[in-house]
Amino acid sequence: MIAVIASSCTGNKSENKKTAEQSPVPAVKPDLVIGNETLLLLKDLEENGDYVNSQVFPSLIKASVVHESLEKNLLVVDLRNPEQFSAGHIKGAVNKKFEELPGWFETGIKPFEYDRIIMVCDDGQLSGYTTCLLRMMGYGNVFAMRWGMCSWNSNYAKDGWLKYVSGKYETQLETKANERPASTLMPSVNTGLSAGADISSARFSQLFKEGTANILITADEVFADPHSFFVINLERKDKYEDGHIPGAVRYKPDTTLGFTEEMASIPSDKTVVVYCGTGHNSAFATAYLRLFGYDARTLKYGNNSFMYNKMIAQKTALSWLPFTSADVNDFESVK
Repeated sequence: MIAVIASSCTGNKSENKKTAEQSPVPAVKPDLVIGNETLLLLKDLEENGDYVNSQVFPSLIKASVVHESLEKNLLVVDLRNPEQFSAGHIKGAVNKKFEELPGWFETGIKPFEYDRIIMVCDDGQLSGYTTCLLRMMGYGNVFAMRWGMCSWNSNYAKDGWLKYVSGKYETQLETKANERPASTLMPSVNTGLSAGADISSARFSQLFKEGTANILITADEVFADPHSFFVINLERKDKYEDGHIPGAVRYKPDTTLGFTEEMASIPSDKTVVVYCGTGHNSAFATAYLRLFGYDARTLKYGNNSFMYNKMIAQKTALSWLPFTSADVNDFESVK
């Protein structure tokens, strides 16, 4: 598939989404088993900007940029629970449940009247997952705030990122490269529909109905039995070779999502754990894989959750992104 740079959206959603007409099914290698609906879904996403292979993927924004833009044409959507939101939030933010976002974007607001819509959560992973789905749906002005509310001020960071970074499992890492399985098949998408746009709409609707209870997984859960999962490492080769979760297979971040031969090598009968340095990129990738029917989870806090000391020691040598107090701002929250 050709990676197309996704242009920013300026009109209404319908101007950025093709009509529900049947498209030709793209050709794949004859030894791959990929269903007709899956191929139509792939083609629909490609024709609508191929977001996951564009230069704006993943769409992350720093807290400092959000803070500077608060008096401008900006909308902050806080995905935390009502109790957390009431205790303190970004000035002007609105509190919304993940499940209600599609309807709210359709009829509750005029999304493209805002320069940017910022998704905010505790640590940045739920907002990343949400942003990826909304971007693929055609909302090209949505961003996820990096590090979540933990980067807004220390009140959030002390009970979030700063509390849960850990080097607990860094002595259990392996350095040998694990081979990618043979490319055989992708999960079946069975909406019963025949047009790519309709299939996409049905799949997005299903994911929002499912909620977010099963999109995160912890390092404790994974390291308890890493070989019971199919673990995907989304890092550079040098970082992967320096130490990764036992059994983890490295997939290139820029040539996996949307490429049938690559995705067909990911087992559809196992829980797939996707991880990167911070959990941000993997949250976006998890959204894409779940759209196609994979039981994918993003590793909470990424490498920061199990090899933090190693990341600190090799920060310069391997360009790691360990979360530290330097990533925490002192911005005001309101009640």
